[in-house]
Amino acid sequence: MATRMDLDGRPIKPMTICMIGAGGFIGSHLCEKLMAETPHKVLALDVYSDKIKHLLEPDSLPWAGRIVFHRLNIKHDSRLEGLIKMADLTINLAAICTPADYNTRPLDTIYSNFIDALPVVKYCSENNKRLIHFSTCEVYGKTIGSFLPKDSPLRKEDTSPCIFGSIEKQRWSYACAKQLIERLIYAEGAENGLDFTIVRPFNWIGPRMDFIPGIDGPSESVPRVLACFSNNLLRREPLKLVDGGESQRTFVYIKDAIEAVLLMIENPDRANGHIFNVGNPNNEVTVRQLAEMMTKVYAKVSGKPSLESPTIDVSSKEFYGEGYDDSDKRIPDMTIINRQLGWNPKTTLWDLLESTLTYQHRTYAEAIKKSMVKPIAS
Repeated sequence: MATRMDLDGRPIKPMTICMIGAGGFIGSHLCEKLMAETPHKVLALDVYSDKIKHLLEPDSLPWAGRIVFHRLNIKHDSRLEGLIKMADLTINLAAICTPADYNTRPLDTIYSNFIDALPVVKYCSENNKRLIHFSTCEVYGKTIGSFLPKDSPLRKEDTSPCIFGSIEKQRWSYACAKQLIERLIYAEGAENGLDFTIVRPFNWIGPRMDFIPGIDGPSESVPRVLACFSNNLLRREPLKLVDGGESQRTFVYIKDAIEAVLLMIENPDRANGHIFNVGNPNNEVTVRQLAEMMTKVYAKVSGKPSLESPTIDVSSKEFYGEGYDDSDKRIPDMTIINRQLGWNPKTTLWDLLESTLTYQHRTYAEAIKKSMVKPIAS
């Protein structure tokens, strides 16, 4: 493998990465990238390994020995500090990040995203290890930036106010927990010299994302919007638009986003001490427009005509329960990541939806074949 160079033309030394949450959607794609294109080693930590099984066996794989899976839960495993000590860099992807859980499991949400992350930050700081921590675009809360001119300084990552709903709106338990761990990491950097980078993902989409209830996730759970819509399309049910589907979102392809993360990994001088939005402002749609586009894409992918009434409106209370709240617009400002890393996403919304729905249609067909789910009548 040819020597890799950083953005400043310096050779990149092979490193060992402790990746917490390596078995999830983002972790699986990042592990693939690291194995296929770099000489780096990965200590892959997670409770499950299904999404990276193809990277772990057989022993004849070209990267055999460079990725080692450690089955552990960071809540209560004494091995965690030792594994962080063995690595040059720790990447923390572990989280509860499903909106339906913020209302129904607020304690688990707060513990997972704040309390459970505390030892990771502590061990990295005490052992002088670099940390890349995955946060969320939800820390921006009700996004005052959506009401301001595009050139307003309050739209920037490092100056934007973070405004949340009232305490009884438990939907904000996730965002508050994520913001508090960000503040702790920032304080560790300021007071104790922790080298850190914080990543705020804006709706990363692609194969292996989230779950389809009853196929690769619990049947009674509610995944995020794109997986909810995928589930409806696969089962030939109308897509449920919460509160009219008027909220605006952007979506970025997972492979584009992973390119950004690799730049952070291999360019510490440019990434340390920064908070990066990682999204695609060019892929902005309302949730209603997303539903309409997904309906068209899935008709192409599946070869089946769309339903006569492809969507239905539901209230947020009916869909998520009491205590739900939301931001109306969540569009990333890309100033800092453009300046520091020169990164820009490439994949259009149509193309990323086609890739994702093709994968999910195939996964669903395989599940039916294995009798994991009952086929839905056409």
